Parts: sequence; C-alpha cells; structure tokens
Amino acid sequence: MNYYSLNHKAPNTTFKNAVIKGLAPDKGLYFPESITPLPKAFFDNIDSLSNTEIAFEAIKQFVSPDIPVSVLKTIVEETLSFDFPVVTLSDHISTLELFHGPTMAFKDVGARFMARCLGHFNQNNDKEVTVLVATSGDTGGAVANGFLGVKGVNVVILYPSGKVSDIQEKQLTTLGQNIKALEVNGTFDDCQAMVKTAFLDEALTSKMQLTSANSINVARWLPQLFYFMFAYKQLHNQYKNIVFSVPSGNFGNICAGMMAQQLGLPINHFVASNNANNVVTRYLISQLYEPKPSVQTISNAMDVGAPSNFIRIQEIYKNKFENLKDNLSSYSFSDDETKTAMLDIHNKYNYVADPHGAVGYLGCQAFLKEHPDSHCVFLETAHPTKFLDVVEAVIKEKQPLPEQIQSVMDKKKESVVISTYEDLKAFLIDRKK
Repeated sequence: MNYYSLNHKAPNTTFKNAVIKGLAPDKGLYFPESITPLPKAFFDNIDSLSNTEIAFEAIKQFVSPDIPVSVLKTIVEETLSFDFPVVTLSDHISTLELFHGPTMAFKDVGARFMARCLGHFNQNNDKEVTVLVATSGDTGGAVANGFLGVKGVNVVILYPSGKVSDIQEKQLTTLGQNIKALEVNGTFDDCQAMVKTAFLDEALTSKMQLTSANSINVARWLPQLFYFMFAYKQLHNQYKNIVFSVPSGNFGNICAGMMAQQLGLPINHFVASNNANNVVTRYLISQLYEPKPSVQTISNAMDVGAPSNFIRIQEIYKNKFENLKDNLSSYSFSDDETKTAMLDIHNKYNYVADPHGAVGYLGCQAFLKEHPDSHCVFLETAHPTKFLDVVEAVIKEKQPLPEQIQSVMDKKKESVVISTYEDLKAFLIDRKK
C-alpha cells in the first residue's frame, strides 16, 4: 500500500515512510491510495473470529508489504492484549469500553501499534527517531507507555499546563528513560502549533528525524478501526441499525470508524459528539469550516479548535458535503449538560461514565430522538478515575483507583516548562548534542 498527501504536492510513499515521516514533505496528512473492502463473508462469519484475527485481516492491506505477515501478527497480538467489552445500558444504548489497556484510554491501541511498527522499522537502524507529540490529555500517557524503552526512539510530549487531569499528567511525566515531557504555558492548540512548526523548520529537520505520534500519523490513526469491528461482533446478532456516537476532538477516532465502514463494516451512521469546541457541529449546519481557538472544558481531551483529521473525513466522502452529511451527525454539549448526563447514567443504569463518554451518551440521546429505531453505541474513551475530581463531585461517590492508576500516583513528576516555539527548538537541539 502506498500513501498520498492530502495537500497533493508531494510524491506518494510507502507505509514505512509515512510512519517514519509522520507528515508528507508538503506537510499534508497521508491517506491510503486505495481501500479494498473485505469480503462480505468476513462480516457474515465475524462471530467465529478472534479479535486478533479480525484486526489482522482489517489492517494488512494498509501495511503490506512493509511489514511481513509473521511480524504483523505479533504486532497485532501485542497491541490487543486487553479486552474491549460492550456494556448494554438499555434497548437503544450501549457503551464500548476502551479503557482496559495500560493507560486506561482508547489511545493505547494506536500508540502500541505505532510503537511496535516503528520499533520494527528501526531495528537495524543506527539513526535515532524523535517522536514529537502534542496532547490534550490521553495521547501523552498512551504514547509514553507505548514507546517506553523502544530502541532508537526518543519521545517528546507537549501538554498544556494546568489543562490535563492530575492522573493524565502523572502518566506522561513520570516514566523517564526515553520519554520527556514539556509543560507548555498555553492551550492544546498552542502545543499542536509548535509541533507543526517543528515539522516545517528545515533548520531543525536537517539535524534530526522527527515523526509524530498524534493521530495524524497513519500508524496511530488506522488501528483505531479495530474496536468498531469488535463492538459490531458483540452486538450485531441482537441489534440492527447500529450507530456509533464518538466523543470527538481531533477526529481521528471517528475517522477510523469510517474507515472500518469503508472496509464493509455494516454501520448505519456516525455521531460526532462535541463539547463547546464544536467546529464540525457548526460546519454540518452552515457548510462553513471555521476553526477557532479551543476553549477549556471538563472533557479536556476534546478541547481542540482545529481538528487535524477532519480533512481525512472529507477525503473519504470525496469532499461532497451531502455524502458526508448522510453518514455523519454532530451535536455540541456544555459542561453543565455533561455533568447532568454523568449523573443520569449513574442513577438510571448504575454506570459510571467519564466526561467524554457522557458527551457521547448525550450524542446518542440526541440522535435517537430523530431515529428511534437505532441502537446507538457511545465510546467510553477513558476510565472515569482519570477525571476523579469531576466524577466524584458529580455522582457523590468515592471511586476506587484501578491498579494502572495507582501505579503512577506516587511517582515524581518530571517536566520542562516552555512558553514558545523557540523554547521547544532549543530543547530538541540540546538533546541532540
């Protein structure tokens, strides 16, 4: 499989090159040259397949021939070493739990897959690769854990000071080894802008190989399609008209779900559930795509004012607005509505949702009002104890800490505070010396 730049001003390249480079030379996101649907028999017989068999068949066309079959099978098995249960709350609503991995967030899948791909590509290479990543919350911890100790790979994570939860901060600042955390005086958009500027800075890229582990990287983005298939496997015999409501920030997760649909997964519709950062909700009403500075909310991982992956979604639908709108709805919810939803889920179903999952639940409710014959699955993208102060204040119940969280609570935070791109550049150059 080859990949092309969505800026259309760079040569097509291999999966290996796309992973190592992160962005194309024209700074466009990479997109696969073709998408070959899986045979109908694959989905008809999905009940007989294990998660690793489903994932292997789904991803192999996108990585071939750069990763041999035997290596890919190992990568998939190691990536999916935890469960992806669906919890049904009512006849019309279920939740897909994506928090059973090492950092208790959905990004564990993409981070672990990408780390193993990059480790494979770098195994006989003496040159170091620097993974430069911005995080609004969970990406940092997942990337830090996924890449910890990977040969020839240094990881530098930028996060907005005071705008991630205490547990999220611990997960990305306490590992040491090849992981470095930069605490940015600013917003996630500032962090993301610094990362993009670094990729554009030839004075920097001439000195070091930079790649990204945000969902702009194809190896971080594409494996997220796996768990949409896992959820379908668990639900399709009981429910028809399955719809996914995805808490959406940078839009990589919902875009991966749409790629699963392109592969033939029988999904009826997607709902992009936004917090106050609602550029896509507004776009689907006005047809005007107007990114704005992000605003801080209690669902911080979705605090993105300029979602990078939306251009990939537009590419899937050939930039035809009506085709996109036929398959995507979007709703925006306030912090107060999110808190009310968290309490509603707890009181009605005895289920504890995190703020992001609660936004997804609200998206289900909004969609079901117009389409009551659907079964809507909202993604619970992070464990509720990662947002302990918000969750406990809303439901008025003490929450036990899982082992994955307990293991980082007493570790010492280590970060470097920066304010400008020049600070980032100086840090990277000093590390290279």
